[in-house]
Amino acid sequence: MTTYHNSVIEGLNVFYREAGPKEGKPLVLLHGFPSSSHMFRDLIPRLADTFHLIAPDYIGFGYSAHPSVKEFSYTFDNLAKKLEALLFGTLGLKRFSIFVQDYGAPVGFRIASQHPDSVEGVVVQNGNAYIEGVSEAFAPFKPFWDNRTPETEAPIRSMLTAEMTKFQYTHGAKDASKISPDSYTFDQSFLNRPGNDLVQLNLFHDYQLNVMLYPKWQEYFRDKQPPTLITWGKNDPFFTVAGAEAFLRDLPRAELHLLNTGHFALEEESETIANHIRRFLGGPPTRRV
Repeated sequence: MTTYHNSVIEGLNVFYREAGPKEGKPLVLLHGFPSSSHMFRDLIPRLADTFHLIAPDYIGFGYSAHPSVKEFSYTFDNLAKKLEALLFGTLGLKRFSIFVQDYGAPVGFRIASQHPDSVEGVVVQNGNAYIEGVSEAFAPFKPFWDNRTPETEAPIRSMLTAEMTKFQYTHGAKDASKISPDSYTFDQSFLNRPGNDLVQLNLFHDYQLNVMLYPKWQEYFRDKQPPTLITWGKNDPFFTVAGAEAFLRDLPRAELHLLNTGHFALEEESETIANHIRRFLGGPPTRRV
């Protein structure tokens, strides 16, 4: 059974879901934009009999604290620091694997590259670390990154609309009728909170620093060769198949699986991905739920 927890870190509440035996292999599930730990609601029951699962919400997302941009500096560095305090401090984890999707990649790769001896394995699901993976969907971000003004910000705000949130879940799906509306409706409810638009815009602007860190993360891959499983929705409009394949340059022993689905691959392929995780990280075949 999944349990739900809150940990106060430097005065800010960090919410996380926890499941599975404490003696099980720790697997930290790091969510993407615009979601939260809610995106793992189907994966967690498929792994919880074997793995010790931790799925946090970043500051500004889900049930974690959402201070205003005047109260908290929304950068990926700061999101990662809060999670480091949760994982190494509150939970006392020494070694664990990470599952990264979308925003989970810049958060997780920061932690992994700074604590390489703590990360036993990496599961990548449409989480980018290569310039080849950045699709043309990011074109409107480049003027915004170069010069943030109301004019360059305007097209970026479209990323916060209900239509775009639904698009992120349904585009590229094998069967859009299988995508639960709970997913994008839940995410949008948090995006619609007063002041959250500024939170997300600040993170969008900071995202350019992630691109600058790609070479550092690639160096970590080459030097440390963490066991890496890549399960990639090949119809993702944001992160390309070329970005998935690029991992193999630095991680030649990585395992790559291209799935016929979109950006939020867990919505259609949670059982497939769970089975890959069990086989790759160890454990019996996934139970059906």
